Amino acid sequence: MRTYFAIFGATGNLTFKKLLPAFAALRTQGLLPEDTKIVLVARSSHTIESYLEMAKTQMKDQRDLDKIVDLLEYFQLDFASNAGYASLGELLNQTPNSKKVFYLAVGPELFARIAEGISSAGLVKKGNDSGRIAFEKPFGDDLESAQAINAMLWQFFDESQIYRVDHYLGKEMIQNILVMRFANRLFENNWNHLSIEKVSIIAKETEGVMNRGNYYDKAGALKDMIQSHLMQMGALVAMEAPLTYDEAGIREQKVEVLNYLTVQPKHVLFGQYHGYLQEKNIPSDSQTETFVAMKAFFNTPRWYGVPFYFLTGKKLNEKVSEIRIDFKHNANAQALWPNQPILKNQLIIRVAPEEGVTVRMNVKEPGLSDHINSMKLDYCHDCNYVGNKPEAYERLLLDLMRGVSTLFTRWDEIETAWQVVDAIKKQAPVLMVYESVQDLSLKIKKLLKEDLL
Repeated sequence: MRTYFAIFGATGNLTFKKLLPAFAALRTQGLLPEDTKIVLVARSSHTIESYLEMAKTQMKDQRDLDKIVDLLEYFQLDFASNAGYASLGELLNQTPNSKKVFYLAVGPELFARIAEGISSAGLVKKGNDSGRIAFEKPFGDDLESAQAINAMLWQFFDESQIYRVDHYLGKEMIQNILVMRFANRLFENNWNHLSIEKVSIIAKETEGVMNRGNYYDKAGALKDMIQSHLMQMGALVAMEAPLTYDEAGIREQKVEVLNYLTVQPKHVLFGQYHGYLQEKNIPSDSQTETFVAMKAFFNTPRWYGVPFYFLTGKKLNEKVSEIRIDFKHNANAQALWPNQPILKNQLIIRVAPEEGVTVRMNVKEPGLSDHINSMKLDYCHDCNYVGNKPEAYERLLLDLMRGVSTLFTRWDEIETAWQVVDAIKKQAPVLMVYESVQDLSLKIKKLLKEDLL
């Protein structure tokens, strides 16, 4: 069966930096269906030759283009033109019973028109799994707008045909969280409030907004990172064991635990880095937050009383995404060695830029003394992969073509996350302008009583 993969927004950064390289990698590994056609849809006037010349200047490795050049076809489309969609239909319907995937690498303001256009042209039949649509976050600006987008999409697609892309879910260590938890009794038997003191979910960046000012100032750190990436990470850590290790089982448990997530406004800190107002396309009076730290609770029997700290921000001291699990003190050990510096056990799941797991544990110092040292057991995920490690988009595109939706976000997950975020926004925490990480760290310690940076 032929697979048509139509990318709307084919002249955009996402296509050049992520999608086309991912297709090239999949083909190199023999994972791309042989009868695949990638249709590059955009409003610009291009021939395939002029498009390829432009792509060479935008892509990191031009060799990626060479690997898939025979699969590419350019199609100019006025997104507002019904006739244009009809012409696109003639192209994509050349092969009967073909599979059609539509990837909307465009702003959400175009979703409705494109969805209506491909439906009216007969390119998709509601409920027929041979037609699928995928799009990137942001999934709306708030709960109301997200509901409106979703209601519109449901006019033309069933939920099973809609794939909402959160690229964090395609990262190796995010996928590894459930394996670590449920395939290791060592962790699962202690994965609860009896053993765990706190959980910290952190995504820090050293750079500012760069050339994303137009988008970022409308979103801010809360919507850009907390509502999607960090809440998804939190759900995977906090969820109960799924009945089945498939998309239905995993998604059900994620939604269930998100319904128990609560945040008190007094436990939320908004920050904005000094110099943000001078960035390109940022209003001089902007109150958009570039940093969020907050304490939350999953009010389930498993996590009774355990705080979950979420932290994300720009212009910080390092670029890192990780999950820190801090275990409680072992009272028996402290009684046995009352004068020894016995540290708490800690598990760190490193998501980016390096992927791996670190476990901190106490051991006896070598030699004749009885001194106890804290040591780290380190698993380097990257070190155990031979060849080029898959990027998140490779897995996501592969699953999209196969119809596997485990790593995509279901509507009720998004709805629940927006309810939490909207409640935080309504309280409008005071915005702190920070000139240094030290200033920010002191404020976090004062508000949340934790050193998260």
